[in-house]
Amino acid sequence: MASVLELSDVSVVRDGNRILDSITWAVDSDERWVVLGPNGAGKTTLLSIASASIHPSSGTAKVLEDTLGKVDVFELRPRIGFASTALARKVPAGETVLDVVLTAAYSVTGRWNEEYDDIDSRRARRVLAEWKLDHLEERRFGSLSEGEQKRVQIARAVMTDPELLLLDEPAASLDLGAREELLQLLGGYASSPQAPGIVMVTHHVEEIPRAFTHALLLKDGRIQAAGPLDEVITAENLSATFGMDITVERHDGRFAARAL
Repeated sequence: MASVLELSDVSVVRDGNRILDSITWAVDSDERWVVLGPNGAGKTTLLSIASASIHPSSGTAKVLEDTLGKVDVFELRPRIGFASTALARKVPAGETVLDVVLTAAYSVTGRWNEEYDDIDSRRARRVLAEWKLDHLEERRFGSLSEGEQKRVQIARAVMTDPELLLLDEPAASLDLGAREELLQLLGGYASSPQAPGIVMVTHHVEEIPRAFTHALLLKDGRIQAAGPLDEVITAENLSATFGMDITVERHDGRFAARAL
């Protein structure tokens, strides 16, 4: 399988602070990665590089086999699906759910004077149905619950059949029911052979969907552990990453962790 993301000795320095430190990591197109670590570990910065939003201070970052700094990022970014709270804040509250998803075709966050083909509208409605949002297509984005907004963000991110899907804390602040519904949908999507390579940032092992295959643990901008999920999500690795004694269990494909 081809790598959709390849970082070689990547560091990011801002105002003298080393946010990422010598990161070497690759994601293949058939892999679904979860990234965990404490606040300030560099998780969001890592996604910013993966989404071609920023360039590394040093090292080489290849996204979809193109090297950042040597490629037109405006041509590269439409090939990447990205869902985050920061992006959701740019969506006009009065935008309909259908238009929030549809405008992904032009990589804009507000309907203006673009023209869309029937195939775009059909595609948007199909994606809404897949994420159980078709009954909300005429609702205003700002009127939705947080769980519904999270699913709309992901539906928008997959609208263009991306080659790489990036999710920044998609289950954050959701109640139990909304979280479980979202994780079931994500697990089903991730299990499809047609799904792209996926990287999802989260703070909690309980939010790792079924069908995810790999994990990356970050601490102080450096990789603490990386590899297949069962090898990385261990009590020893989590304790070292979060600086406290942690026990972890796995039941029916889902993880749970707590401090000892």
